[in-house]
Amino acid sequence: MGHFISLLLLLGVVGAVVGAATNYMAIKMLFRPYKPIYFKKWRLPLTPGLIPKRREDLAVQLGKTVSEYLLTPETIKKKFLSKEIRENVLTFAQNKVEQEIFTNDKTLNDWLKIVGFEHLPKTAEGKLDVLIFNQIESVKHTLSSKAIRELLPADLEPVLDRKIEEAVTQILDKGEDYFLSPEGTLTIKNMLDDFLSSKGSFGGMVQMFLGDSHSLVDKVQRELVKFLQAPGTNALLVRIFTAEWEKIKNRAAMDFMKDVNFDTIVTSIQDYAKRELALESRLDKTIEDYWPDGKEWATDDLLPKVIDKVFLAAEGKIEDVLKRLNLAGVVREQVDSFPIAKLEELVLGIISKELKLITWLGGIIGGLVGIIQAIIVFLTN
Repeated sequence: MGHFISLLLLLGVVGAVVGAATNYMAIKMLFRPYKPIYFKKWRLPLTPGLIPKRREDLAVQLGKTVSEYLLTPETIKKKFLSKEIRENVLTFAQNKVEQEIFTNDKTLNDWLKIVGFEHLPKTAEGKLDVLIFNQIESVKHTLSSKAIRELLPADLEPVLDRKIEEAVTQILDKGEDYFLSPEGTLTIKNMLDDFLSSKGSFGGMVQMFLGDSHSLVDKVQRELVKFLQAPGTNALLVRIFTAEWEKIKNRAAMDFMKDVNFDTIVTSIQDYAKRELALESRLDKTIEDYWPDGKEWATDDLLPKVIDKVFLAAEGKIEDVLKRLNLAGVVREQVDSFPIAKLEELVLGIISKELKLITWLGGIIGGLVGIIQAIIVFLTN
C-alpha cells in the first residue's frame, strides 16, 4: 500500500509539472523566440514563435477585418452621422456662436486683436491717405497731359458745340433787354458823358451838334439795339466763340487751374474721408450692435442648414474617404511595424489571468493523468 501511495504521488506530481510546463511553454511559444534561431545552416524548428512567424498574415487579416467589418461606411454612418450626433453638433455650434461671436464682451476691435490686426484703424487711415493722394496725383497728371477735348466724353462735345449758338442768342437777347432798361439807359448816358468830357472842347462841340445828352442817349440806344438784332452780329459772335472754344478744347485743362492749391484739396479730402469713416469709434462696437438679428439668424437659420449640408456631404463622401484612407493597408503597416515584445506585453497584460488559469489547468490535467497512470500500473502489477 505504501508503494502504491508513493507511485501515486510521484506520477501525479510529475504529470502535473509536465502538464503545467507544457501549457506554459505553449503559451510562450506563441511569441517566442522573436527571431529564427539557426544551428550552423539549419533553422531550428518552431523558431520564430507562431505570431512572429505569421505576423504578415496576421497583419493582412487584421486589416481586412477592420476595413470590412469594423470601420465600414454603414458603421460610421450609424455611429458618427446619426440624428442624435447631428443634434448634439448643432447644439454645440449654436452655443459656441452665442457665447463666442454674438457677445457684448467683445467689440470688433477685440476680434481684430485676436486675429492680429490690432493696428487696423491706423493702418486703414494711412492706406486711405495714400489712396487719396495717389488719385489726386493721377488726376493732376491727366489734367496736365491731356487736352480738354480728350477729357470730354464723346457724346458731350457735340452737345457743347451746339450750345454756342444758343448761348450767343441768349447773350444778345439779354443785352437787348439790358440796354432797353432804365439801368441800361443810365449806363449808356454815363458812358457818353465820360467819353465826351474826356475829349474836351471837341466833345462839347459834338454834343452841341448832336443835341442834348438825352437825345444822344436815345440815338446810341437805338443803334446798339439794331446792332444786337442784326443777323450778322449773331453770326459774328458765333464764329468768335466757336474759334475760342476750339482753342480752349486743344489746351490742357491744367492751364486753367494753375492757381488751384491741390495740396489743400488733398488734405481736406483726407480729413473729410477719415472723419466720415471714423474707424476707431465704429470698431468699438460689438457685432450685435451692427447686426441685432444676427444671433437668431445664425443659430436658427444658418447653422441648421450648414450642419445638414455638412452631414449630407459627409455621408456621400464616406465611402470614397475610406477607400482613399486604405484602412486595410494602414492597419497592416502598423501591425508590421509594431514591436513583437510590445505586442506580447499587450496581449499578456489583457489575458494574463486566463493564461495563468490555462497553465494551472494543464498542471491539474497532467496530475490527473499521472494519478490514472499510477492506478493502471498498480492494478496491472
